[in-house]
Amino acid sequence: MSDERHLIETKVSSEVVYRGHFLEVRKDQIALPDGGQAGREYIIHPGAVVIVPILDDGRLVLERQYRYPLQQVLLEFPAGKLDPGESRLTAARRELAEETGYRAREWACAGILHNAAAYSDEFIEIWFARGLEQGERQLDHGELIDLCLMQEEELDRLASAGALTDAKTLIGLLWLQKWRAGRWPLDWQTLDAAQG
Repeated sequence: MSDERHLIETKVSSEVVYRGHFLEVRKDQIALPDGGQAGREYIIHPGAVVIVPILDDGRLVLERQYRYPLQQVLLEFPAGKLDPGESRLTAARRELAEETGYRAREWACAGILHNAAAYSDEFIEIWFARGLEQGERQLDHGELIDLCLMQEEELDRLASAGALTDAKTLIGLLWLQKWRAGRWPLDWQTLDAAQG
């Protein structure tokens, strides 16, 4: 990799301007590599996981959920934020079970995406799940989610038409297509589905 020192910004001062129940907003003064200064406002996020659940017949488990900031219902793969001290795999297993009722025997970590790097440190780790067994959902209070089973081709048509706009779901679909084409490998591990 080439020398990147000419791109690196350095924090001079930092102020917390808002602290919510899981998000924090900061306003920093930074020193630019050319000697100047600038301000940066950004969100601190605990991180999240997204799961691409694949049924034995090849269909995908998706959700329809109202997203208040956008004032619309979005189609998404199951996802959720990390709880304090929780591993990413544990979070993926928990979110899949809580939101969909499914438990999976096999899991594979694909990688990490940064969905809003200009104003948030949020990362979303992408997990694939297969060998699904249906169980009871355990939605959080105030969480209203419709489940949707779809073929990959149907989801791809929605993406092509601009009707699928959720970034983590678009990236999950891309990774799924690359994996199925043999271009992006996944390292599957077998777990006890009954443990959640």
